[in-house]
Amino acid sequence: MEYINLTALLNSVIFSFLGIVILLIGYVILEKLTPEKTWQEIVQNKNIALAIIFGAFILGISFIIGMAIHG
Repeated sequence: MEYINLTALLNSVIFSFLGIVILLIGYVILEKLTPEKTWQEIVQNKNIALAIIFGAFILGISFIIGMAIHG
């Protein structure tokens, strides 16, 4: 019978939370660097190009954070 390794599960939860926090910090920093409110521009003005750029940013930062956590 297999058992759940609680240490590995706890590490996964902690590193997942840490990755999400780092991603949000990166988003806030980028939001402060841009001259206008990006979320408002994407949602209200339906700026597809800006949505693609921010999607690529989030994917790129997520990949970097994942590789840094994974080792």
